[in-house]
Amino acid sequence: MLADSNARLAAARRLTDRRARRDTGRFLAEGSPAVSEALGRPGSVVEVFGTISGLRRHAKLLAAAEVPVYEISSKAAAKLSETASPQGIVAVCRAVDVPLERALARDARLVVVLVDANDPGNAGTIVRTADAAGADVVVFAGRSVDAYNGKAVRASAGSLFHLDIVVDVSPAEAIAAGRAAGLAVLAAAGSGLDNLDDLADRGALRAPTQWLFGNEANGLPAEVTEAADRSVRVPIHGRAESLNLAAAAAVCLYASARAHRAT
Repeated sequence: MLADSNARLAAARRLTDRRARRDTGRFLAEGSPAVSEALGRPGSVVEVFGTISGLRRHAKLLAAAEVPVYEISSKAAAKLSETASPQGIVAVCRAVDVPLERALARDARLVVVLVDANDPGNAGTIVRTADAAGADVVVFAGRSVDAYNGKAVRASAGSLFHLDIVVDVSPAEAIAAGRAAGLAVLAAAGSGLDNLDDLADRGALRAPTQWLFGNEANGLPAEVTEAADRSVRVPIHGRAESLNLAAAAAVCLYASARAHRAT
């Protein structure tokens, strides 16, 4: 077992800080879904730390791992976690983000742009949803939460390793690049001029699409909505005031995915 003061463990612990992640180009992936998918992406994992129970529980997963695996105490594992319930297994991973131009050069048909999204759990859930809906790229634009925040990585349940992830771009850059790549740019907005169901019925979602999703509390900035080709609202058929960000994103992305399957 590594001592809690071990230099390797101390370096991993520093990755709970955004600045350290940025400086080193590394981040932590916690829990079996994230660790499993990270190990399935060659070159992504540097090393794995786990409690004795965590390592036993995931022995089959780690048996074929061609990376160093270290046993640590439960106390040390808790200090590597950014969540309230540590999973007992954590991988140190290399950053997976790619430049925007490269991501969009691969004939992307469904792209997600998060603009100033500030809830890491929602951001990670949208990455997972984007993956499930068949999206190609997720862009963290503006003042969005760090894509490698521990809660965001865990909420993505490994999908972070399946998609092209883009970070550190402005909303204007993302929109311009999407339009240049031939994508229809749609802004999800509660007061959007177009109804999502109407667009789907008219076949207007069949084109390759870039969806813009905003801040949980304030939605998209006005200038971002105005820069889009359309502002689109999810229809509310009951008495709920609105959908939260992750739910609205799921509805929009699956509407696009269904339209794309029909082409």
